[in-house]
Formats: sequence, C-alpha cells, structure tokens
Amino acid sequence: MFSYERRMANFSRNYMSIFFHIGQYILWMGRVFKRPEKRSIYRQRIFEEIQNVGYASIGLVALVSIFMGAVLTIQLAYNISSPLIPIYTVGLGVRDSLILEFSPTIISIILAGKVGSSIAGEIGTMRVTDQIDALDIMGVNSTGYLVGPKMIAAIICNPFIVIMSISLGIFGGYMAGVLTGEVSGTDYIYGIQYWFQPFYITYALIKTVVFAAIITTVPAYFGYHASGGALEVGKASTVSVVYSIVIILTFNLILTQMLLQ
Repeated sequence: MFSYERRMANFSRNYMSIFFHIGQYILWMGRVFKRPEKRSIYRQRIFEEIQNVGYASIGLVALVSIFMGAVLTIQLAYNISSPLIPIYTVGLGVRDSLILEFSPTIISIILAGKVGSSIAGEIGTMRVTDQIDALDIMGVNSTGYLVGPKMIAAIICNPFIVIMSISLGIFGGYMAGVLTGEVSGTDYIYGIQYWFQPFYITYALIKTVVFAAIITTVPAYFGYHASGGALEVGKASTVSVVYSIVIILTFNLILTQMLLQ
C-alpha cells in the first residue's frame, strides 16, 4: 500500500515538474526576445556563435552524411529483389529519405548532443561561478546576451548545414552504389531526378529552423538554471540533451502532420 502511494506521489511530482519547466521556459524565453542594450555587441556575438555553432560542426556532419547516404543506398539496393521494381528507385529512395527525415532530423539530433551539451556546460559554468549574476548586476539582460546570439546563429547556419548534409548524403550514396556495383551511376542519377517535389526542401528547412531553436534554447535553459558545482553542471548538460532530443522528435511528428497531410 505504501509502495503504491509512493509511486503515485513520484508520478505526480514528475508530471508537475514537467509543467513547471514548461511554464518557466516560456517566461524565460520572453527575456531572450527583449530589445538588446547595444545592437553592435549582439551583432559581434552572433558572428562568434556562427563559428562555434555552425562552422565547428561541418566536419562531423559531413562524415555522418556521407556514410548515411552510402548505407541507405546499399540497404535499398539489397531489399529490391523484385524485377518489377526498377533499380533507379534506389536513388529516389535515398533522395527522399535524406530530404524528408534523415538530414533534418538525424543531423539535428547529433547537433543536440554536440552543440547542446556545449551550450549547457558553458552557461551552467557561468551560472555556478556567478558570472551571470555579475551581468545582471551590470544591468545587462543576461538571458538575451547569452542565448539570443546562439539561437540566431543556429537558425542562420543549420539550414545550410542540412542542405550540405543532403548533398553529401546523395553523393555518398552514389559512390557506394557505383563502387559496390549495386546500382549504376546512370540509374542512380536518374532516380534522384525522378519525380522531384520542391516542397520537400521547404519542408526540410522549416523543420531545421524549428530544431535549431530547440537545440540552442533548451540546453541554455538548463544551463542557466543550474546550481551547485561541476557535478550539477554535468547533470544539467546530460538532462538538456535528453530533453532536446525528446522535444525534437515531438516537434518532428507535429510538423510532419501539419506540413505533409
């Protein structure tokens, strides 16, 4: 009996904690969009964050995208066993899979781990070392100063990163198909050109922009509200990545239902 009551109490506490964080996050985001004190300082920080958030992730994204396209090509070619299905559908399948799901969603999840944990650790360290309090004492909107440039930089950079990912994934698929002999280069190129719908690119970029905001603001929120010492900052980084991935997957479902129905 006591065990059941304890479980129910923990269940209620966890759900109340979720609603508390949602409300606090919404109020906290309102401070991010406040008018900046000096636009020149924010402009400079945006360029700095483009380097940290975007440019520093290109190598990892390129490597993952090439192998992702290669694996998709080999798997699709292996599963097409019927002579009634033309082999050029391998190129079509790789193209649509990368544009609709793999590049915008999987790459965003990878960036949530790489960029998100870095943001949570950086801001969490500033919180526990009282640097954020010092900004507030100086009259600086610490939330906008620390989070706004990161979010803007990600929104600017991530669409280009995803377009690069799609291109490299298609190239990786081409190389895998030709080198393994599973599909000829002519059939593959015909497949990636066949029945192309430009709206798919728009759909992918819309998702990318939403995910970019999640990747930067959710880890920043947990880092901003960290307390204690290095151990708590590490926990905040881990929790922020988990929450970011869950929220990305949730919005992926919502946006897919809204845009592709």
